[in-house]
Amino acid sequence: MDAIVAFYSGGRDSEGRTLEAILAWEDDRLEAVHDYIQWLFPSRQPSAVNPFAPLVTDDTVRAFARDPALANRLTQAFQRMLRFYGLRSRDHRVEIDEHTFPARSRVWLTPGNHNHLRLTRIMDSLSALGLRAEARALQRCLIQDVASGPGRGRIAPRTIEFWSRAVSAGTE
Repeated sequence: MDAIVAFYSGGRDSEGRTLEAILAWEDDRLEAVHDYIQWLFPSRQPSAVNPFAPLVTDDTVRAFARDPALANRLTQAFQRMLRFYGLRSRDHRVEIDEHTFPARSRVWLTPGNHNHLRLTRIMDSLSALGLRAEARALQRCLIQDVASGPGRGRIAPRTIEFWSRAVSAGTE
């Protein structure tokens, strides 16, 4: 069985962790651990950080398209990471959560922060695995709301370029 499908079906990652266990982590642990994001949001591109992370294949994409439970679990992972960043999804939009964003953004809204790469990965993965609307909603929020608002001057132009290409990259 495809390792990503197995993980999203209740299996374990290369470190023996389940999706449910990772989603229950506190924000500090999500920030400190660097080898889970490739399992939560897999990509077709190999990871330099986690060489043991599986890659999305055409079979992975077909499995997520066929099984609504897989897409539902991916949505849960997306919702958890939105909370981590101080964002929220409402009415099919991603927006800044005015209650949590000020504190959460101090963790990631700094120039060159590794979370900018994580956000690119999240958009790419969502798009590749059939949640293109969610990927586009996150992309819009990051570029229009965050980078042009509280993130002005804290997000490199190169990062904004990556974010701008992330959604279409997931479908190629």
